Amino acid sequence: MHGWCGKILRVNLSRGKISNEALDPQVARDYIGARGFGIYYLRREVDPACDPLGPENKIVMAAGPLTGTAAPTGARYVVTTKSPLTGAITCSNSGGNFPAALKKSGHDAIIIEGRSAEPVYLWIDGDRAELRPAGHLWGKTTHETDDALRGETHAKAKTAVIGPAGEKLVLFAAIMNDRDRAAGRAGVGAVMGSKNLKAIVVRGESEVCLADPAAFKAANTKYREAFKAKTRDNPPPLRVHGTAITVVGTQSHGVFPTRNFQQGTFEGWESIYGETLTRKYLVRAKPCFSCPIACGRVTRIPDGPYQGEGEGPEYETVYALGSDCGVDDLAALTKANYECNELGLDTISMGSAIACAMELYEKGELKESEIGMPLPWGDGAALVKLTRMTAQREAFGNILAEGSRRLAARYGRPELAMVAKGLDFAGYDPRGEQGMGLAYATSPIGGSHMRGDPAYFELLGVPVPADPHTWEDKPPLVAKWQDLFSVIDAAGLCVFFSVRYLVEQNLMVKPVGITELLNGATGAGYSPEEVERAGERIFNAERLFLLAAGFTRQDDSLPPRITREPMPAGPAKGRVCRLEEMLVPYYKLRGWTSEGVPSQAKLKELGLLKEAQG
Repeated sequence: MHGWCGKILRVNLSRGKISNEALDPQVARDYIGARGFGIYYLRREVDPACDPLGPENKIVMAAGPLTGTAAPTGARYVVTTKSPLTGAITCSNSGGNFPAALKKSGHDAIIIEGRSAEPVYLWIDGDRAELRPAGHLWGKTTHETDDALRGETHAKAKTAVIGPAGEKLVLFAAIMNDRDRAAGRAGVGAVMGSKNLKAIVVRGESEVCLADPAAFKAANTKYREAFKAKTRDNPPPLRVHGTAITVVGTQSHGVFPTRNFQQGTFEGWESIYGETLTRKYLVRAKPCFSCPIACGRVTRIPDGPYQGEGEGPEYETVYALGSDCGVDDLAALTKANYECNELGLDTISMGSAIACAMELYEKGELKESEIGMPLPWGDGAALVKLTRMTAQREAFGNILAEGSRRLAARYGRPELAMVAKGLDFAGYDPRGEQGMGLAYATSPIGGSHMRGDPAYFELLGVPVPADPHTWEDKPPLVAKWQDLFSVIDAAGLCVFFSVRYLVEQNLMVKPVGITELLNGATGAGYSPEEVERAGERIFNAERLFLLAAGFTRQDDSLPPRITREPMPAGPAKGRVCRLEEMLVPYYKLRGWTSEGVPSQAKLKELGLLKEAQG
C-alpha cells in the first residue's frame, strides 16, 4: 500500500499480548484514515452500551494517509473511544510530532483493548513493540513522564501520556502528546487511565511511501506557494498572535461566552486576547510537524505568584478559563492552562465546570462551606487552585471532576450546564451564531466546534461570508462543513490550513486540494465527490454508534439559556438560537428520518447497510 502503512497494531492489555494485523485496502479507501478508522473499528468491536471505563471499551489511535508526509499540516491523529463524560462516541484530535512518529513507525493505527493488572506503558520502536512496567511513573505529571520515558527509551522518541487526572479517572482527562499538545475532549485520558496504561512511546523514522511522489510534490508545492504568496507581506494572525487572536472576532460579534454564557461580550477581553499574550508572555511560535503556520505558543510568566513556562493558552482556553469564569487576569488563566497540560485535563471542560460552579455560587445554590473557599466571578487564584484540586480529586475538586452536567444536576439546576450531549461548548455563543448552534446539537461527540466549525463562514468569511444571524440557510452549510471536517480529520490534516487552501472556494465546498494530495500519496484515484462521500460515510457511521448507545432526537438539543433566553446585550442582543427550525430541514438534507435516524436508502447509498448486515 502507499500512503497507508497497511498495518494495525493490536494491544491486548489483559493478556499482555501485542499483534499486527493487515489493514483491509477497501476499508482504507472507504474510510480514508484517522477518524474514519476510529469509527470503523469501534462499531465492529465495541458494544455501544458498554461501560466507558470498563475493560470492554477500546481505544483506537489512528493516523491518516497524509500524517507524517510533507503535506501542509500533515501532523494529526485521532483518538476514538466511548466517552466516560458523555456516554457518546468521542474522536479527539491532536497535532504535534507524536502523530508523525506513529505513522513513521509503520502503523496506521493502534487498537488498545482490555485492562492491565498493573500500570504499564507501550514502547514502539519501528516495527518492534512491547509493554513495560509503569508503576514508577504513576502519579507523575505529563512533563515528568515525558522526561522519564525519553530517558528510558530513546532521546528522539515521542510520547502520548496521561497525568494524575487520567489516573484518577477525571471524566474530562486528556491524553497529552509532545508534552503540551492535547487530545483533550470528552475524557479519552480517563479511558486510558482505566486501562492502567500510562503512556505510549514511539520512535518512527521511516518515510511514508508515496504512490506518485512527483504528483504529490506538485500538489504540495502548489498549495504551499499559494500560502507563501498570500502571507509574504502580511504574516497570518495565527502565526503572530496564535489562536487567542480569535477573541477579537468573537467579542466583536457578541458571541464571546462570558460568565457561563450569561453574556456574549466580556469587558476584560483586551486583557486576555492574543496581542496581550504576545506582548507580555510570548517566547516563540511553535509549529507542529510539517506546518507552515506555527500557531502554537511557547510562553513564560517571568515572576509573581503564577510564575511558570509552557505552551498556550489557546483561544478555547482563554474563553473557558478566562471570560467564561469572568477572569481577566491573563497570568492566572495562563497558569491554570499550564496546570491542565501537566496534570492532563481538558481546558474547555475544566473552565466550564468552574464557570458552572461560579454561577451556582452566585445564585446561592452552592455554599462557600461546600467549596472550601469563596467563588466569585473573576477569582483567578480560585481558578488555579480548583484546577489542581480537580486533577487530584481533592475535596470539592472531586465533584468538579465529574464535569459541569453532573455538577449542575447535583445542585438541582441542570439548565446551568452549557453542554450538548453532555460535552461542554466551545468558545462561541450560538445565540449570535446560528450555524454553530446546529453544529453543537448535531455533532457526534456533543458540543464541539471541531466537528464542522461554522465560525469559519459565519465569523471569518471563509471561504465566503454567511450572515451569522440567519438560520434558514444554515442546514445545508453545516451538513456540508461537517462532512468536510470528517475528511480533514480522516486524512490527518489540520483544519487551519485545509479550509483555506485545500477546498474549492465557494460555500458548497469541494475538497479538491485534499483529493490531489490523497491521490498523490495513496494512488487511490479518488474524485472529489468520492472523498466527500467518505466524509459523509464517517459522519453517518458515528451517528449509528450514537443511536445504538441510546441517544435520540431529544439529545440533539441545547440548554434553555441558548434557545429561550435572549442575549442581553451586544451585537447579538435579543437573539436566541433557532435550533428547532433548523433541525427538520437538516435531517431531511442528510437523508435521515424526522427522528434523526439515517434512512435505509441513505445507509445503502453509503455502503453502511451492507456493513451492518455483514
